[in-house]
Amino acid sequence: MAERGLEPSPAAVAALPPEVRAQLAELELELSEGDITQKGYEKKRSKLLSPYSPQTQETDSAVQKELRNQTPAPSAAQTSAPSKYHRTRSGGARDERYRSDIHTEAVQAALAKHKEQKMALPMPTKRRSTFVQSPADACTPPDTSSASEDEGSLRRQAALSAALQQSLQNAESWINRSIQGSSTSSSASSTLSHGEVKGTSGSLADVFANTRIENFSAPPDVTTTTSSSSSSSSIRPANIDLPPSGIVKGMHKGSNRSSLMDTADGVPVSSRVSTKIQQLLNTLKRPKRPPLKEFFVDDSEEIVEVPQPDPNQPKPEGRQMTPVKGEPLGVICNWPPALESALQRWGTTQAKCSCLTALDMTGKPVYTLTYGKLWSRSLKLAYTLLNKLGTKNEPVLKPGDRVALVYPNNDPVMFMVAFYGCLLAEVIPVPIEVPLTRKDAGGQQIGFLLGSCGIALALTSEVCLKGLPKTQNGEIVQFKGWPRLKWVVTDSKYLSKPPKDWQPHISPAGTEPAYIEYKTSKEGSVMGVTVSRLSMLSHCQALSQACNYSEGETIVNVLDFKKDAGLWHGMFANVMNKMHTVSVPYSVMKTCPLSWVQRVHAHKAKVALVKCRDLHWAMMAHRDQRDVSLSSLRMLIVTDGANPWSVSSCDAFLSLFQSHGLKPEAICPCATSAEAMTVAIRRPGVPGAPLPGRAILSMNGLSYGVIRVNTEDKNSALTVQDVGHVMPGGMMCIVKPDGPPQLCKTDEIGEICVSSRTGGMMYFGLAGVTKNTFEVIPVNSAGSPVGDVPFIRSGLLGFVGPGSLVFVVGKMDGLLMVSGRRHNADDIVATGLAVESIKTVYRGRIAVFSVSVFYDERIVVVAEQRPDASEEDSFQWMSRVLQAIDSIHQVGVYCLALVPANTLPKTPLGGIHISQTKQLFLEGSLHPCNILMCPHTCVTNLPKPRQKQPGVGPASVMVGNLVAGKRIAQAAGRDLGQIEENDLVRKHQFLAEILQWRAQATPDHVLFMLLNAKGTTVCTASCLQLHKRAERIASVLGDKGHLNAGDNVVLLYPPGIELIAAFYGCLYAGCIPVTVRPPHAQNLTATLPTVRMIVDVSKAACILTSQTLMRLLRSREAAAAVDVKTWPTIIDTDDLPRKRLPQLYKPPTPEMLAYLDFSVSTTGMLTGVKNEKIYQQIVILMGCLGRFFFSESCFLCVPEVRTQNCLAFPDQGARTVALPVRCFYDPTDFAPIGVLCNGVLQTRGINLSCVRTCVVVAEERPRVALQQSFSKLFKDIGLSPRAVSTTFGSRVNVAICLQGTSGPDPTTVYVDLKSLRHDRVRLVERGAPQSLLLSESGKILPGVKVVIVNPETKGPVGDSHLGEIWVNSPHTASGYYTIYDSETLQADHFNTRLSFGDAAQTLWARTGYLGFVRRTELTAATGERHDALYVVGALDETLELRGLRYHPIDIETSVSRIHRSIAECAVFTWTNLLVVVVELCGSEQEALDLVPLVTNVVLEEHYLIVGVVVVVDPGVIPINSRGEKQRMHLRDSFLADQLDPIYVAYNM
Repeated sequence: MAERGLEPSPAAVAALPPEVRAQLAELELELSEGDITQKGYEKKRSKLLSPYSPQTQETDSAVQKELRNQTPAPSAAQTSAPSKYHRTRSGGARDERYRSDIHTEAVQAALAKHKEQKMALPMPTKRRSTFVQSPADACTPPDTSSASEDEGSLRRQAALSAALQQSLQNAESWINRSIQGSSTSSSASSTLSHGEVKGTSGSLADVFANTRIENFSAPPDVTTTTSSSSSSSSIRPANIDLPPSGIVKGMHKGSNRSSLMDTADGVPVSSRVSTKIQQLLNTLKRPKRPPLKEFFVDDSEEIVEVPQPDPNQPKPEGRQMTPVKGEPLGVICNWPPALESALQRWGTTQAKCSCLTALDMTGKPVYTLTYGKLWSRSLKLAYTLLNKLGTKNEPVLKPGDRVALVYPNNDPVMFMVAFYGCLLAEVIPVPIEVPLTRKDAGGQQIGFLLGSCGIALALTSEVCLKGLPKTQNGEIVQFKGWPRLKWVVTDSKYLSKPPKDWQPHISPAGTEPAYIEYKTSKEGSVMGVTVSRLSMLSHCQALSQACNYSEGETIVNVLDFKKDAGLWHGMFANVMNKMHTVSVPYSVMKTCPLSWVQRVHAHKAKVALVKCRDLHWAMMAHRDQRDVSLSSLRMLIVTDGANPWSVSSCDAFLSLFQSHGLKPEAICPCATSAEAMTVAIRRPGVPGAPLPGRAILSMNGLSYGVIRVNTEDKNSALTVQDVGHVMPGGMMCIVKPDGPPQLCKTDEIGEICVSSRTGGMMYFGLAGVTKNTFEVIPVNSAGSPVGDVPFIRSGLLGFVGPGSLVFVVGKMDGLLMVSGRRHNADDIVATGLAVESIKTVYRGRIAVFSVSVFYDERIVVVAEQRPDASEEDSFQWMSRVLQAIDSIHQVGVYCLALVPANTLPKTPLGGIHISQTKQLFLEGSLHPCNILMCPHTCVTNLPKPRQKQPGVGPASVMVGNLVAGKRIAQAAGRDLGQIEENDLVRKHQFLAEILQWRAQATPDHVLFMLLNAKGTTVCTASCLQLHKRAERIASVLGDKGHLNAGDNVVLLYPPGIELIAAFYGCLYAGCIPVTVRPPHAQNLTATLPTVRMIVDVSKAACILTSQTLMRLLRSREAAAAVDVKTWPTIIDTDDLPRKRLPQLYKPPTPEMLAYLDFSVSTTGMLTGVKNEKIYQQIVILMGCLGRFFFSESCFLCVPEVRTQNCLAFPDQGARTVALPVRCFYDPTDFAPIGVLCNGVLQTRGINLSCVRTCVVVAEERPRVALQQSFSKLFKDIGLSPRAVSTTFGSRVNVAICLQGTSGPDPTTVYVDLKSLRHDRVRLVERGAPQSLLLSESGKILPGVKVVIVNPETKGPVGDSHLGEIWVNSPHTASGYYTIYDSETLQADHFNTRLSFGDAAQTLWARTGYLGFVRRTELTAATGERHDALYVVGALDETLELRGLRYHPIDIETSVSRIHRSIAECAVFTWTNLLVVVVELCGSEQEALDLVPLVTNVVLEEHYLIVGVVVVVDPGVIPINSRGEKQRMHLRDSFLADQLDPIYVAYNM
């Protein structure tokens, strides 16, 4: 390295002690893998070499300084990163199997094309505290093998030329400018880190402003404001009514609050828009695909947009291929009839010849197994297995049984003895990996294989047995999914010597099974490929002929000797040909990467078995061992040569080691698979013969499955090398990878199929899959079979080129089918590694797989992030990878995730376990530290957006319904006149009069009882007590407050008897009560402004409250939130004078205002509704519930009590068995009661059979599942399911429906969700996909009329059609209180008429809820058929997206069930983006797991793309006093950056 300070000469290095050379090699490896910086590398290296060359350091540093002065200095921006993370290597070193200089240059050139498109990608927002990574060592699991078997040590290439750096400078500028200094914005809180630098938002906004298409100024960045109130408490605060600041006036039903803030094209009007959301919008304004047609085919089913095939896509043009035959398998007279016979021959005649040499951890030979020892020890084991494990009458093993072979990768000797011992005993060995923990990745599937094979015995070595995980009792743990195994140690000292007359039974090889090799499928299932004795022998013969093996040759094996080529060459072919195998385990390769080259040199080996990774490691360490010679090698078999990226490693290794005697013709790539075994291998060439050619293919053509020589875009080319010819005695054809096995054309890519005696027999125990894989009969284009010879699918994709050379371009397991095009996972990994990955990706570990989302496959890329990688580096790398993959492969990445180093599940040899990674991703257990979702660019098959056609007039709708025989959707309760025929009712018209009469008639009757947290009564109120207390309050209002009749009085009390007494006191004095929820003492800043606003808007002349609350209103804390000096008169009612009111107020007419109901709607509007006719409301309650006010007690179980004691309601209900009990419940209180078990209730003697009516009160769609669970839970203690029912009311009419005791049971229906989005109702059967369960909201109350109306045309709709619910009744509220433009709004909401129909003269009130009426087959109490009213949801809450109407509750229900850690969820829209906010109740490490799950489920179930996913703490989503989510307030808080989110993901 020219610029490295300390570089002694090769001779000086050779003179160093061996242990120092080994340490230097390990240091080189660390630097190449990115585990150490350049500075750290030089420091450690100089420390190692300083004792041996003190003068060299000075000399070399001077030379280095001189060179630095001579070299033109590039810009600091260009050199700073490479000087730290990269190092220049002479000889063009390649990193591993995905390395290609040509491809790297292509990727950089593709990225350079984007230099003009400075797209500002919004960077995610996250807390720093959430994702602090521990050092790599701290989180590294025990690793007994290499860094990667999938050859996952995928590193960034060592050097880039200065010219390449120059070309990259512009390509990087767009992303550098978009993220400079803006990791995110920062608040003062140490746990919140929206960025470390303040004041950068200005420059950030400037960049974004320049990138816009529209010419409007950038809105200010609101994400940098410091959050004033923290809502990260783990406990949800008390329910709070939170109105939007400054907005009090009412709003038209049809107008969304966003209309005040932005226009349709996203131009801000009067609000602050988050810069990052604006970035996202700007990014999405650049469509990557042709825009969808803006119309909707109004069919009963949604139509998924099927992308039309590209008319210019390449199509195969060649003729149909004919199967290609290999050379005949030669018949040699001295070939043994079975592999065991070969062992017997060499073990008895050539006993001293070496068979297998094992190395120790330093790479030195530690033991050599001779053929004699192998034969004798295998005999002992065979005899022991058959005769010594059980009794003579009941042997544990008999011929044909399966046994597991569990041996570590560094013990080939014990494995070889065990394998041949099993063959001699005629039992079937199943080699598996050593389990390290109880829950190894893929371990459960291995257990399934062992169970299906009926394995009860495992052979292992004594050392391995001691290393297995044990229980506290010293027994081997029961591995997850494994059958119970008996472990047998096969060390010689535990084996019995067979009698001299005992000989194993060795028959000629037949079709009986010899061994089973496990294979992991793409989905993660493990299957056992059964290989017969004949196939094993034939394969050895074919390998011997193809590789020209001869006796006495030495073969160096770096592969896993338990499976695949390592087993076939190193364990079978060597015994067949009396060869000597030197086995180099992976653990040695990690400490001494050059060990296999040294073994070739020391043993003059003729053959070496390696993978591309081993070539790479040898190149990394070659400078420390220059005196090796590879001239003896006649075959360097590259066993992953089928990987299309192997050509780079082969070329680089040859260029480096050709000077060490390596012959170009010695490099022999081969293609293998577990099913077909060796598919093809390049034969050792003749010296001087021309090397086989290369194929430079178009990646675009490959994605369409055709072979095209790349001539257009050199950036998207794939260079592949051949893997030789078909094996001797074999025949090969290429068939289409999907559908029937139709032969491909000569210029078409397909799956390679092989027909020979050398392949596997079957998947053990899987007859169906076996037939599709091992018994394939190819067919021609007409579907007719071509011959009757069965072929075996190899799982490799490729073609047969000129000269019958076989080319492989990928594997079926790595095939990603996206929108009808094929992409190879390895190709995408290679592209990702070519993008400056060394700063970000840990050891080049990248996994690529596809997930099925919304009727297509979507590509997911997961990489391990270096512990020292910065947020900016990671985000920059992710952004560039997305661009590179899009440019090179013309495919979008759905999700790109970075996980902490060493956290991806590993295969037994250290590679990434792809299927396990995919499973973790889908179940939300991957725990990424960075994630980028790009659904907008990938999902191009969404249903066509709905474009509303010109509306049909209401008259036409009615005529159409009449013609179709449908009735108009209207319903009514019983006539109110029947109830009013009562002297008592006529005499006492007003509520105050009723209380006075009750105080005289039944003075001691207890009306209310207040319960505490223990369920005991703390306060009661009889009729007389309540009357007298109300009189005192009325007296105080006149004396202290100097109030007149008609003045408004705010009642500020917690729920309880005091509030009721104050209410009646106001009625006695003629004042109008305004009940207000008191502020929360712990959260005054959020709750007190709402109280103040209601006081101001209602123009209250006085406030009635308790002494405690009065002190709170005037406290210093309150003064910080509101102006406490301008409160109206505050009167506390704790100590009232015993003064009687001279005269009670009597309203002159029933139409006088009775009370004001102020509340914050779910859309964030604070409104007051005038309620006048309290008389009619009471009459209706009496009629429905039966003398409710006259004879029954009421238990007051306030929210604070219910929170502390869930049993308060059922306990009191059980104690008052003398009276029928009724309970009105908020749905949010069901959940805490539900956690109680019946055992606790029964031990208290609680029985709920006396409960006649339990009413769930909520202004929303009935929660059927919650109601059913509640009924089921308390069924065993007497609660009748019929007693639990729902009620429906709204702001304009509080009592529309209530399930009484006389009507039929509530009915339920299943509605198609897709139809609801089109404002239609389509009933479906239970279990239908996309179905929604709805329950009717109760019986329509007496005197109430309901009609379903089209909210736009105001015309009535037909039965079972969706529309707005309009109500007419005597007790409807009369209007809004103090609303600007109240005349128009009042007429529209409270006094509106139908535009057409018989009831056009009736005045209706609009409830603001969508629903439908359906006539059922049930009979009502009147004898007529029962009309059921179904509420679907609030009209104001609905979201208009893609022309469809969505109800937030449906999306929230889908999101809430995807992960166990989601406590609550809320959705809203912002400038046509769907924002999903989820509360995380688990570890913050799970925050990023939710992002893809949320995106997936909304896309799958609702056909919507989520724009922003916000993960927050529990309790952040605001809930009002009625238990409803305040989504608009949540939206305002999000845009003002007041949520303190754990993570904000902006989906691209």
